[in-house]
Amino acid sequence: MIKIYPEKDRINLLGLVEEVKQGDKDALDKLLRALKDGVFAIALKMVTCPHDAEDITQEVLIKVITKLSTFRGDASPRTWVYRLTVNHILDRRKSRVEALDLSFDSFGKDLMDGLSEPSESDFLLADEVKYGCTLAMLTCLDREHRIAYVLGEIFDLPGRLAAEIAGAKHDLFRQRLSRARIEIESFTEAYCGVVNPQNVCRCEKKVQKAIRVGRVNPQQLVFSDPKNLKKYVEEVDLLNNTASVMRNHPEYAAPERLIEGIRSLLENNTVKILNS
Repeated sequence: MIKIYPEKDRINLLGLVEEVKQGDKDALDKLLRALKDGVFAIALKMVTCPHDAEDITQEVLIKVITKLSTFRGDASPRTWVYRLTVNHILDRRKSRVEALDLSFDSFGKDLMDGLSEPSESDFLLADEVKYGCTLAMLTCLDREHRIAYVLGEIFDLPGRLAAEIAGAKHDLFRQRLSRARIEIESFTEAYCGVVNPQNVCRCEKKVQKAIRVGRVNPQQLVFSDPKNLKKYVEEVDLLNNTASVMRNHPEYAAPERLIEGIRSLLENNTVKILNS
């Protein structure tokens, strides 16, 4: 799991912001690179689909460029950018997964449908199912409760910081986070065989159906690194609660092409620095 507030962030973001305000394009490139993975991580947890998360990341980074003159330093640059990210997501149309309007009831029924005895290859693809399942599960929450869960539980941010990013009063944020935890934990306890070994649903038992309906393509994995597929069997016993399952994702990084695309927009004067 990527740390959206890196403990060893050697980049002086405030210094970069000031340099960018002076028109330094090299500083802008460094700033966007420092921010892109955190923005992408939040976006992916909120909309599930990597392609939609990439679009959101590029859109947010363009907003950073055009609105940087409004940054007054009342919060850290990361907090300011993540607040932009949350606002952008909340105002944006539903992603393709959100548009399915999943509920915990319908999602639970889907999990119980199509279970099959796994083969060795199914165990190797179970990670892909697990990551896709946990992300889709989050969309059973509405966006306000989802962002509370993502910030407060998955990224484990301090309450007041998470509330600030979510744009909610601290007490309201705590209520949302509590409700979201109850719903997610109740669901996983009732259905997830990783969280509760008494449940029949297992990621490896869902592989064949996932392939059949097009959710998993063994030749083109979306969430898993093919070189690390064997680790699922080794680590699954360590995931014995909802929080650990939700946090057990690779450190997804925003593609380099996002920065290249923004650089192209700047060079073509499609986007102008500090054009607020």
